Amino acid sequence: MRRRDPLARRGLLARLPEAWRQPLAVVGAVLAVVWLVVALAAPVLAPHDPLTQDLPRLAPPGPGHWFGTDQLGRDILSRVMYGARVSIPLTLLLVVLSVLIGGLLGACAGYFGRWIDETIMRLADLVFAFPTVILAMVVAAALGASLTNAVLAVLVVAWPAYARVTRGLVLGVREREFVLSGRLLGFSVWRSLRVDVLPNVTGPVLVLATLDIGTALLLLSGLSFLGLGAKPPSPEWGAMVASGVEVFDSWWVATFPGLAILTVVLAFNFLGDTLRDALDPRTARAIKERAL
Repeated sequence: MRRRDPLARRGLLARLPEAWRQPLAVVGAVLAVVWLVVALAAPVLAPHDPLTQDLPRLAPPGPGHWFGTDQLGRDILSRVMYGARVSIPLTLLLVVLSVLIGGLLGACAGYFGRWIDETIMRLADLVFAFPTVILAMVVAAALGASLTNAVLAVLVVAWPAYARVTRGLVLGVREREFVLSGRLLGFSVWRSLRVDVLPNVTGPVLVLATLDIGTALLLLSGLSFLGLGAKPPSPEWGAMVASGVEVFDSWWVATFPGLAILTVVLAFNFLGDTLRDALDPRTARAIKERAL
């Protein structure tokens, strides 16, 4: 005899799909919401100005300075909070642009085929031929050190993954009966692509994008760590970790921005895994059976 779901009568939580009730999903959602709130409310929540240098230098964590201060006398907690306003929006923007560019090119390659497919896929293969980090470093160095150029550099290496995934999905859909029926009814190529094809490939691409947020954040932070991204005194997490390496005996200078990066990456990885489980009927069914 099956047990009744203990959450069956617990209000809003019971209405969520089973995949979103799992512990990792809850942890990921909580971490993501916390960081989004911090990014939006940093001017209100931060106890000090992130650029002010009037505090004791290299003060360890304690009352008044919960994350300590850096070598210039700046409050690390405030800089981590303001760093969320830099790192998280740029990362989300980068992923959205990668999805739009890569998804559009991949959809065109898979739907039209022939020379369009060959051209786009050869460009993607050219990017894949180089290690991702090395190519991003080369592009960022060629464009010049700035956050804008770092975003462009990561965008150059990020779009081919979406193009390849979207192309494969479109190839599996374009010969389906409902697509052919739409074309026989007089749908234009672009209407058929927009109405019949793209809605059927959105789920996997959305899962990939959610999982890729952590990767994009690591790449952006890595470029800033190497001096190819944010410029001082911008409170960017990768640059803060780099400044902490200079005073390695003061562990808190690099540890707290590093933990910020870690928690954001974990949050979106958990959300991506949960979204994949929720969108996959077989996995969702298995999770529900385990819960019952």
